[in-house]
Amino acid sequence: MTVNFQYVNTDVSESLSTYINERLEKLANKFEFLISAQVYIKHEDPNHEAGKICNIELSLPGPRIFATSNEHTYELAVNKTISDLKRQLEKRKEVYKVY
Repeated sequence: MTVNFQYVNTDVSESLSTYINERLEKLANKFEFLISAQVYIKHEDPNHEAGKICNIELSLPGPRIFATSNEHTYELAVNKTISDLKRQLEKRKEVYKVY
């Protein structure tokens, strides 16, 4: 699975990119129909506690799946976003099952 990162209003972090890549690889192993992922890491309103935003868009057969979260740290935002994506992927996998 191809993963593209885009950092908006924040510095590029290799450790965060590696962390996200590992989490997405686990998803790709479980859901073999994933094609690619677009990851957007944003930082908004530096005066506000929550402002670390993670948007992930997954490409797969059929409509794309998208999830976003806004948390205090990037790791929390990534975890919440990926758990939302996992829930959506499990619903989508039911459609692909052969009876």
